[in-house]
Amino acid sequence: MSLTKGQQEHSLMVKRPITGRLKIGFFGDGLWASRAISQIVENSDFEIVFVTPRFDIQDDSLRTWAIRLGVPFLPCDNVNSEEFIEKTREYQADIFVSMSFDQILRGSILKATSLGFINCHAGALPFFRGRNPLNWALINGEKRFGVTVHQVDEGIDTGPIIVQNFSPIGTDDTYATLLKDAHKLCADSLVESLSIIKEGKATFTSQGEISDGYTYFSHRRLGDEWINWSWPSEKIHNLVRGITLPGPCARTFNGEMSLAVVTTEIVENIPTYLGSDGEVIGRDAQGVIVKTGSNAIRIVEAAALLPNNSLDVIGIPKFPVGTRLGVNMYDEFVSLRQRVADLEREGRKIDE
Repeated sequence: MSLTKGQQEHSLMVKRPITGRLKIGFFGDGLWASRAISQIVENSDFEIVFVTPRFDIQDDSLRTWAIRLGVPFLPCDNVNSEEFIEKTREYQADIFVSMSFDQILRGSILKATSLGFINCHAGALPFFRGRNPLNWALINGEKRFGVTVHQVDEGIDTGPIIVQNFSPIGTDDTYATLLKDAHKLCADSLVESLSIIKEGKATFTSQGEISDGYTYFSHRRLGDEWINWSWPSEKIHNLVRGITLPGPCARTFNGEMSLAVVTTEIVENIPTYLGSDGEVIGRDAQGVIVKTGSNAIRIVEAAALLPNNSLDVIGIPKFPVGTRLGVNMYDEFVSLRQRVADLEREGRKIDE
């Protein structure tokens, strides 16, 4: 679904049609970028004239695309530099395009072509600006996710919107399934945007016309992945599916080792009763059932964490009924108090 007609009528800028092929300077990284290039080059109206990868990785798949297309592969640690901008002028691009590119774009590069610089962001702007929008959409329990093609300005994810499309999030969707859907939706939306730009039919809608508010999401920080079993089942389930493979996976502790929780299911039709959150209260052929703050959840797949923080064999957990998952803060406090008392006794012995 693109922007509504009412939003398009408040356009900021309309370009004239481009005669001949639209020449594109492409900036990107990974599967996001490769998928976009593959769809761009299928359209005879477009021509990629150079490819600039993320500098620290320099993705081989993008290098392969540059070789296949017979265009320069231009890694650069600062694409905002005048030296790099001058180099790009040799290729006479009409527009610059970015997909999953890691450098913040500022200054002259935004005006280095006649049509400026556009970016595809895997989030519904002006909300879901910033990092990891797909993960956050799942964690927050959203019913759909959006992708936005926008003009790049001096801010971060703040530029006028050209195309915005949405796709539903199902109850069984995970980070892996959303990635697959988003790769295609981003590529489709980018080609849609380039087509209407070439035809001179693009409208550039201020994000403020969609909403006066906006939100920035950060990258997930160390510790965010730990499950709080006192949360409602739905919130735990959303966390698990939001950061499951190929993400880091949600984590818990079984008293002996740290575990990655890979797949969960919300358990329906189970009596609500008082008990200890995080306790295994049942087992069946599909996994183990764990008490939560609202009811119960089934862990379907889990794996032990190896010393290098990678996952051991993923499988159906076999925890006995009564196993306590997570960290019991009361037990930890009692244990810590006992350790302090032991150290004080040892200290007195030394003084004597």
